[in-house]
Amino acid sequence: MSNMFCFQCEQTAGGVACTARAGVCGKQDSVANLQDDLTGAMILLAKVAQKHAPTKNTYRLITEGLFTTVTNVSFDNDSLQEMVKQVEQDRAAISADSATCENFEMTKIWDTNEDIRSLKTLILLGIRGVAAYAYHAQTLGYESEDVNRFFLKALAALAEEEYGMDELLPLVMETGEINLKVMELLDKANTEAYGTPKPTTVPFSIEKGPFIVISGHDLHDLKLLLEQTEGKGINIYTHGEMLPAHGYPELKKHSHLKGNFGTAWQNQQKEFIDLPAPVLFTTNCLMPVKDNYADRIFTTAVVEYPGMVHIGEEKDFTPVIEKALELGGYKEDKPMTGINGGTQATTGFGHGTVLGVADVVIEAVKSGAIKHFFLVGGCDGAKPGRNYYTEFVQKTPKDTVILTLACGKYRFNDLDIGQIGGLPRILDMGQCNDAYSAIKVAVALADAFDCGVNDLPLTLVLSWYEQKAVAILLTLLHLGIKNILLGPSLPAFVSPNVLSFLQENFALTPISTPDEDLKKILGN
Repeated sequence: MSNMFCFQCEQTAGGVACTARAGVCGKQDSVANLQDDLTGAMILLAKVAQKHAPTKNTYRLITEGLFTTVTNVSFDNDSLQEMVKQVEQDRAAISADSATCENFEMTKIWDTNEDIRSLKTLILLGIRGVAAYAYHAQTLGYESEDVNRFFLKALAALAEEEYGMDELLPLVMETGEINLKVMELLDKANTEAYGTPKPTTVPFSIEKGPFIVISGHDLHDLKLLLEQTEGKGINIYTHGEMLPAHGYPELKKHSHLKGNFGTAWQNQQKEFIDLPAPVLFTTNCLMPVKDNYADRIFTTAVVEYPGMVHIGEEKDFTPVIEKALELGGYKEDKPMTGINGGTQATTGFGHGTVLGVADVVIEAVKSGAIKHFFLVGGCDGAKPGRNYYTEFVQKTPKDTVILTLACGKYRFNDLDIGQIGGLPRILDMGQCNDAYSAIKVAVALADAFDCGVNDLPLTLVLSWYEQKAVAILLTLLHLGIKNILLGPSLPAFVSPNVLSFLQENFALTPISTPDEDLKKILGN
């Protein structure tokens, strides 16, 4: 083994694996190895918990531990070491006989047959994504025993050296099935807590005066921040995957939730330079912090970075508020634009809104006003090739509709490409956490036309970067959805034989060029 081994994200070094002193994401080899230690500790905990009764902390530790190992979440050695310690203590509490057991070594997965490694990695990275969604649901008091027990089952399976394709492939598909349950649970949690999202136009300009930028995905943290800043003369701006928060009635009722700052996560190192405001990171999407703005970065929950102020479980955001007042914000209103020069974006087209006008949409399809739907969504990233998604959307015919979600939409969400039947052609359905909305709409359309989802005039054009995208892809495969276009490159952890299986059974295809793909999809 080299200094580290990591190939879990789309930008992994050379399209193979990060094996140097630091990964492309910026994490040091010590962090990568501690993440492996944590994963190995959770694998052994899962094996012990399957044989004995788990403690009241077991599922929480596994959920948080899996989420912590997602790309761009934790860069902090101390917090990872503490989490390993807690997992080992929980294992000992379950069974004293296991207290002296050595943790599972991840090299047993990385150094094995490439097809077995590929399938086990799909399971591992998939449940890391599932855990991210489960964590957000747990924050709002929603939990599933089925999901918790599957975490044990999946983790324990990673240690089974005798498992082959027959045992692992069903677990890959079950990971997708479990993720669907989690996304449905999170959708219910969010809508019951914050209401059904409504179409909302969000400005990119920043008003003068003190403000706070909030990034990540956790809507509960945003709600707490809005409550704690009420009446203090501080405006709140979303960043990255927080943009869809503006569509929720219970959040947008706070008048100081003003707009959205910046674009997708990978641009933060240049967008935060000289920013006269603090930034609160609630979950993943944090990049290595530059000295120019290090004093303005705050973290909470599982996201941590060495030297940054971390807001603990008490969720007292006073340090963030004080920093906002100290910095003072811009002296005058600050006009800003998206990557294509647009000054605003519209969000809030979740399944509640889209299905609310389903009769209009269905009639538009029947009349020929809508010829095709494209779901163009997923993660954004810095690797070359992602302009494909901007060009693809720009070149779609005017009688087509673009459904989108996750931060990949920043490639085109500030474009004005017209309307159909009073609806904008670009319908932002929310965060990656809201992929359930797109699935629910697709299933409802299939029911309306009495056909299968694969028979709809619908094409999925996906971009991926990290493990939540892996979980969503596995859910789509579990549902039997075919002909998915995936880019900007295929996962390094998928072996040629596993890729061949996915292509033969699901017609999973890498993107080519917008012109070629549109010609193939639309047949002209």
